[in-house]
Amino acid sequence: MAVPLRLILADDHMVMRAGIAALLAAEPTIEIVGEAADGSEAIELVERLAPDVALLDLRMPVLDGVAATREIVGRSATRVLILTTYDTDSDIERAVEAGAIGYLLKDTTREQLVEAIQAAALGRTVLAPRIAERLVARIRRPEPIALTAREIDVLHAVADGLSNPDIGKRLTIAEATVKTHLLRIFAKLDVSDRTHAVVVAMNRGLLFRSTDG
Repeated sequence: MAVPLRLILADDHMVMRAGIAALLAAEPTIEIVGEAADGSEAIELVERLAPDVALLDLRMPVLDGVAATREIVGRSATRVLILTTYDTDSDIERAVEAGAIGYLLKDTTREQLVEAIQAAALGRTVLAPRIAERLVARIRRPEPIALTAREIDVLHAVADGLSNPDIGKRLTIAEATVKTHLLRIFAKLDVSDRTHAVVVAMNRGLLFRSTDG
C-alpha cells in the first residue's frame, strides 16, 4: 500500500477544522499530521512536520492565509491549498501571487477536496469550478482602452468626415500632430485605418454619434 500524503489543516474555527478532519478521516491516501488555528501556527507546523500539503483558510488571526502561504512556499517544498468562503478577485489574486497552488471554496464536496489535495501534492494547479469560470471570463474580457481627451477630439473630427488639415484647424494643432494622435489611436484600438477606428471606438463606448443635424 502506498504511503499516504501528509497534510496539515489551518483554520481559526475549531468546528470547521473538526469537520474537515472528519471528512478526510476515512481517506487512506491522506494523513492529517497537524492542525493550526492561525497562519503563524501553520508555518511552525510546516517547519516541524514537513507535510506534502498545507490546507489553509484565508482569513485567520495573527497571520492570514496569504501571508502564511508566502512564508511556507518561500521556506519549504510544501504545497499550499487555500480553502475559504471568500471568492473575490482580489482575494484570489493575492493567494495565487503568494504562491498557493490551488483555491477552493468551502462548499467543495468531499470527493472534490480529496482530489484537489492529491493533485496539489503532485504540483498540479487546483481551482474551484466557480473560480476557474471567473478567471476564464476575465481573460476573455476585452481590456479597457484609455484614450486621452485630445485623442477623443481627433476621433470626433474623423467621425465628422474631416481631413487631417481640417482636424488641425478645428483643434488648433499642426497636421503632423494630428497624424501622431491618429497613429496612437490606431495602436490602442488595434486598427489600421480611420473608418475602423471610429467603428471600434463607438462599439467600445468611447465615441458617441453626434445628434446634431
